[in-house]
This record gives sequence, C-alpha cells and structure tokens, in this order.
Amino acid sequence: MKNFVIAFDSALIFGVGLGVAGMTRPEKVIGFLDITGDWDPSLALVMVGAIAIHALSYRLIMRRQTPIFSTKFYLPTRRDLDFKLFAGALIFGIGWGLGGFCPGPAIVSAITGNHAVLAFLGSMIFGIYLQYGISRIGQKKETKQ
Repeated sequence: MKNFVIAFDSALIFGVGLGVAGMTRPEKVIGFLDITGDWDPSLALVMVGAIAIHALSYRLIMRRQTPIFSTKFYLPTRRDLDFKLFAGALIFGIGWGLGGFCPGPAIVSAITGNHAVLAFLGSMIFGIYLQYGISRIGQKKETKQ
C-alpha cells in the first residue's frame, strides 16, 4: 500500500506540474514545436528546469546506499542504440507534433473529457497494443529459428 501511495503522490505532483507549465494545452506544445512560425520558447524553460532538478536530485540520491522506499536502485544497464529505439523515437515525435500531446499530459488532460484528448489516448492505447502484438510475432519467429 505504501508503494501505491508514493506512486500516486508522485503522479499527482507530476500532473499538477504539467498543468502549471501549460503542457496539457496542445496549442502551447504545437507553438513550441513551430520554430519557423510563431514560436513559443516557454516550454524550453520547463525542460531546462526539469533537467536541472533531475541532475541535482540524481547526484544527491545516488550518494545513498539504497533508495528510501526500496531495497535497491533499479537503473538501466543497456547502452546500445538500435533501429527500434530510433524508429520509436521518430514515431513518438511525430505523434507529439501532430497531436500536441505526449502520454503524460494526455492522461492528465483526459479529465476534461475533450474529444480530441480522448481520441489521442485511444489512438495511443491502440498503438501500444499494436506494437505489443507485432513484437510478440517477432519473438515467436526468433524462437522457431
């Protein structure tokens, strides 16, 4: 139960931050991405602020022997860059640019009931399941060989 409360509180803080920063408004995100038109650089400040807080927090947290709410740190170990990573990043970026949302702000914005937000979330969920199905087919082919 403690892990659930921590996760919920973290998500709530993240959601409020997205709302305050304007990242739940697609016109704000699209304005940031429109570098040849009426560019709105304010989201760059949000990103720089987030990177700065992460860099400082990471250094402080990694000085500890263990995390506060777990028995060990779960850090990524893979360092390779492959086609799937680049393709996924490209598709994510195109979706972000077209829809004006990335998953976090879209989930936060779902509470509004806006049809565009709900369509984006439905498409995102469909894409997740489509990718899952395609990757399972690929895994089955690899195990047969």
